[in-house]
Amino acid sequence: MRFTRRTLTAALALATVAGFSHQAVAADKPKVALVMKSLANEFFRTMEDGAKAHQKANAAQYTLVANGIKDETDTAAQIKMVEQMVAQRVQAIVIAPADSKALVSVLKNAADKGVLIVNIDNKLDADALKSKDLNVPFVGPDNRAGAKLVGDFLGKQLQAGDKVGIVEGVSTTFNAQQRTLGFQDAMKAVGANVVSLQSGQWEIDKGNTVAAGMLREHPDLKAIMAGNDSMALGVVAAVKASGRTGKVQVVGYDNIAAIKPMLKDGRVLATADQYAAKQAVFGIEIALKALAEKKKQSELPAEVKTDVALVTKDSK
Repeated sequence: MRFTRRTLTAALALATVAGFSHQAVAADKPKVALVMKSLANEFFRTMEDGAKAHQKANAAQYTLVANGIKDETDTAAQIKMVEQMVAQRVQAIVIAPADSKALVSVLKNAADKGVLIVNIDNKLDADALKSKDLNVPFVGPDNRAGAKLVGDFLGKQLQAGDKVGIVEGVSTTFNAQQRTLGFQDAMKAVGANVVSLQSGQWEIDKGNTVAAGMLREHPDLKAIMAGNDSMALGVVAAVKASGRTGKVQVVGYDNIAAIKPMLKDGRVLATADQYAAKQAVFGIEIALKALAEKKKQSELPAEVKTDVALVTKDSK
C-alpha cells in the first residue's frame, strides 16, 4: 500500500489525537503509587521492599512508584507527595497516611481526577471521609485486637494494681489510637493501672525520651507498652539507662527485624506482627483488581481485614 505525504500526515495526526504513541501503549499497564510514612522506620522499608518484590514478579501487570516521607509527622510533605503522584498521572494511590484527617482533602482531589485511592496501615478518619463524600477502602489489620493480644500476654506477668505506662504513636493517627485502646483493654482486664500515656511520635529517640521521663516519675513502674517497635527500641534503651533491665517489662508492635534479638534475650516480652511486607501488596492487589474491573471509587469495599499475630520468644 502506498502512502502519500498527505495521507501519512493525516495518519500521524490521527494517531496523536487518539493517543497512539509509546506512552499511551505503556499507559495500558497501570501505574500505581505507594505513598508511605517515614522510611526511617524499618516497618515501612520492609513494606516498600515487599511492594517492589511484588511488582518485579508482576512487571507485565503494572508499574510502581514508591516513596515515603522523612519524618513521621511531616504531613505537609506527604500531601505534596500525593499531589505529585496525581501530576504524574498514576492510576491508583495506595497510601499509609501520616495523619488520619489531614490527608483526606488531597485524596478527595485525587479521586475527583479519576485516581483510585486505597488506604493501608493507618485508617483514614471516618467522619473526615464522610464530610468529603469519599469512600476509601481500608486494607489492614485490627490494630486494637493486635495490641490487646500483646497486652494480654504482658498481663500474665502483672498483678492487679501494678503501674504501667503507654508510649503512644502520633496521637492524631487512627492506628495509634486503636493500639492504645487495645493496650488499655488488656490492662483493665488484669486490673493494672495505666499511670502515664504519652506520645513518642512513632520514633526511637522520642520514645526513649518519653520512657525515660516515665521511669523517673514512676520508680515502681512494672511495664511500658510501645505503640510500635521503633519506640520500643527507645524504651529498651531507657530501661537499661535506668538500671532496671529485667524489672520493667517492654512490649511493642510491628515485629521489625531489630526487635527480634531483644525478644530472644528478654529485653522485649512481646510484639505483634502485621506482616509489613504484605501490607502494601494487599492494597496494591485491591487497586489492580478494581482497575481491571473498571470499578469506581464509590464501588470499592469499605474494609478488607488482614492478619495480625502475637510474637514472643517462643514464636516460630
